[in-house]
Amino acid sequence: MEMHTSNTSLKGLKGLIVGIANQHSIAWGCAEAFRAAGAELAVTYLNAKAEPHVRPLAESVDAGLVLPLDVENDAEMGALFEKIGQEWGQLDFVLHSIAFAPLDDLHGPVLDTSREGFARAMDISCHSLIRLARHAAPLMKNGGALLTMSYEGANRVAPNYGIMGLAKAALESATRSLAAELGPKNISVNAISPGPIATRAASGIVDFDHLMQDSIEHSPLRRLVTIEEVGALATLLASPAGRGITGDVIVVDGGRHILY
Repeated sequence: MEMHTSNTSLKGLKGLIVGIANQHSIAWGCAEAFRAAGAELAVTYLNAKAEPHVRPLAESVDAGLVLPLDVENDAEMGALFEKIGQEWGQLDFVLHSIAFAPLDDLHGPVLDTSREGFARAMDISCHSLIRLARHAAPLMKNGGALLTMSYEGANRVAPNYGIMGLAKAALESATRSLAAELGPKNISVNAISPGPIATRAASGIVDFDHLMQDSIEHSPLRRLVTIEEVGALATLLASPAGRGITGDVIVVDGGRHILY
């Protein structure tokens, strides 16, 4: 009997992972899943302080490229994609899993958001996806997939989520616009919206424990989702099997969003 490789396989595909901070990161759950599906990976770290936490993880998934990327640094982003072009000559998928807001603006009411804090939150959390897409698209010669991470706070006012709700709403809108613009190049663009997960980024949100407990008590599955489950969904979207889905925000939260 003739054997066929599953079209959810990433064998032979090359992907860039932006946003691993440690082994609890959503991006790390995705990186493990991508590698298990056969992808070759490039992994970025934010700065020299972050590198010792990220490099061992990158090496454990046999990442061929491990490079610095502060998305506010245009030269670093240019160097990253130049290196990918030199080493690989192509790129098949990108995972964008980063967000930031200054703590004063994150913890305060939206009404009191500073102009500088608003601009920086939007730049890092939303426009960085657009910049990554601009660099990645020319390397996606056979089509590709762009993935980003959102949160239900984009659509509803989440406790203590403040300015990040605005940034995620903009990110979801950018996902739709990029999907429309890049679709003719056979590039899909989607956002994944996980429920609360205990990551380092989430630890900056006041009373995040209450959000997690609410999700456990009021989701149909009565539990939190895991970074492995998010990784499984990301793998589908990055694979040939998922390329018919684009411009969407796919929620993976145990069903919490369907209930009051």
